[in-house]
Amino acid sequence: MQLDTAIYQRVLGDELRRLRKQRGWTRRDLNRRLQSDISLQTLATYELGTRQCSVVRLVEICIALDEVPHELLARVHQRVFSDSPVGRIRIDLRKIVRDEQPSLLPLRRWAKGRLAEHDGHQVPEVSLDIAALERMAELCGMETVELIARLRQINGSLHDPEDD
Repeated sequence: MQLDTAIYQRVLGDELRRLRKQRGWTRRDLNRRLQSDISLQTLATYELGTRQCSVVRLVEICIALDEVPHELLARVHQRVFSDSPVGRIRIDLRKIVRDEQPSLLPLRRWAKGRLAEHDGHQVPEVSLDIAALERMAELCGMETVELIARLRQINGSLHDPEDD
């Protein structure tokens, strides 16, 4: 098993952002609940996964969010290692095109374009990394976690057997 620190940081940040938004808080709201003085920019970089967070800082943020740190890390670990050992998932473009969820319209258009490019000359599946999923989630106006959950519903298991 190999650790891709960039992917781990992005997934951790996504989980922190999801928890904050789940509570209906802004970064400023979270900042007010922290014991130490952390800038809003620093909180943003943690959530974006562009800055490493110390264990003590992570515990402080978890306490402010009323989240058990080891449960948060367990979710991150599951997303990074269990769902896709190397941070990639496989999706069937045909299933995406057939889905009718309005919020996934940008993803459907992309999938139609990819299928048209290959005109049946390639297996209609693609393997996406976390960065691609994050961009697609942004285009669809949702959190990455939500997009992955919806893709699971559409596509079934997203585990890529080629990664074993």
